[in-house]
Amino acid sequence: MLTRRHLRIKVMQSLYSLIQNREGNLEQEVDFFKNSYLNAFSLYLTLLAFLKSIYDYALDQTSLQKGLRTNPNPFNSESLVENKILHFIAHHPVLNQYIKKRKIKFWELDFDYVKSNFKALMQSEKYQEYACQVAPSIEGDRAIIVFFFKEILAPSNDFYDYLEDKELTWIDDLPVVNTFVLKNLHKIDPQDSKSLFFPKMMTTEQDPQFAIALLEKVFVNNDALQEEMVGRTPNWDSDRIALLDAIMIKMAMAELLFFPTIPPKVTMNEYIEISKDYSTPKSNIFINGILDQTIRDFEQSGRLNKIGRGLI
Repeated sequence: MLTRRHLRIKVMQSLYSLIQNREGNLEQEVDFFKNSYLNAFSLYLTLLAFLKSIYDYALDQTSLQKGLRTNPNPFNSESLVENKILHFIAHHPVLNQYIKKRKIKFWELDFDYVKSNFKALMQSEKYQEYACQVAPSIEGDRAIIVFFFKEILAPSNDFYDYLEDKELTWIDDLPVVNTFVLKNLHKIDPQDSKSLFFPKMMTTEQDPQFAIALLEKVFVNNDALQEEMVGRTPNWDSDRIALLDAIMIKMAMAELLFFPTIPPKVTMNEYIEISKDYSTPKSNIFINGILDQTIRDFEQSGRLNKIGRGLI
């Protein structure tokens, strides 16, 4: 679910914390990284649980209107109850087991978020068109749920703030996990329970192990990497280099020196792209220049020991 670029970002954040806090403990930071990695799956479950709560609320609204035998349901929630994609998610046995086991009760305790987003969906022109259909197709059912998640829920500042308050590490994970949820919504087959994917995330797998090793290598070799960096920035006082830029350069140098299966171009491109989102407007140009020179220097001195096709 999490890409190597995203794991590099988590390592960068951990190193920032360690360097800022002179009494920082590597072992504790590695534990924090592991928890942060595993928490991404918890965020995935939380978002799916929210969709289930939307279905449950729609069911309650439909039952209430039928019981009162008054005017037709003003929200047309019956169409949502009959939505085959949402029904599949709400009744999925594996999801419900996870919700029960992990005691995911956010949406029971903070029900206003369910009601407000439900209302926003009901009042949307897209849903009004959908509710007028007599027998929507599977793709029609899918389209309205994708619309709700992508156009109403994901852009919601209130929802964003709520998740940030619940778990700090979720905010950096949210774009990646949102994309993962959307991909899964497009793959759901209501006739196949396995079509809703639940990734087995373990810190013993190759990608998180790479990230942990990178964190350890940069921390242990921080002074040596600092010398490598200073030697290639003669016109820059080290104090003038943005801390995040310095960390990214050190991480890239560590990959070049200690991770022989990662191609230099991959390392260079990854940190240039990360710098565009996390550092100053011109950081990518600065980092590009330093890493380009570093790769040439390491090649000429025989220190760039790369093997195989590499891992991205």
